[in-house]
Amino acid sequence: MFNDLKRIIKLCYTVLGVTLLLFIVSCEDDDHDHEEHTDAEGFILENSSGNQVYKEFKGTQTGSVALTAGETLELTVHFLGDDGKELEHDDHEGEEEEGELKVSGFNSSIATVEVEEEHDDDGDEEEHEMALEIKGVSAGSTGFKLELMHDGHADYTSTNNVPITVK
Repeated sequence: MFNDLKRIIKLCYTVLGVTLLLFIVSCEDDDHDHEEHTDAEGFILENSSGNQVYKEFKGTQTGSVALTAGETLELTVHFLGDDGKELEHDDHEGEEEEGELKVSGFNSSIATVEVEEEHDDDGDEEEHEMALEIKGVSAGSTGFKLELMHDGHADYTSTNNVPITVK
């Protein structure tokens, strides 16, 4: 009887040990996956002069995009961390940087919004910024949602639509 009890206790410890080991290993894999995602809390849109046109940070927005019909604006996108400072681009060997931009929700009869990749003046593809090209089509107001996509899902989605006014 005591031998059966000892075997049952030993079996319980073995099952508990294996379960604990599997739990620890699975937690380590989850932490690794999080390192590859961008933890943005907002973003800034800047014009070619480096002036801030629009900012969204933790749900609060300031500014708007204004242009005339027929005008084209190029705006760079800078994502912000929890501290409100710009997130640095991380280059991973053999991988794209942190993801790609996606825009949606704008009324194309008023303005079009397209994602473009900007390269530095020397044409060096190692250094590039995320950018948007906004074209005024006709007078009116519209807006767009901005998303930072990574591996088929959004790492960041704008809380508000970025307002556009075309005169």
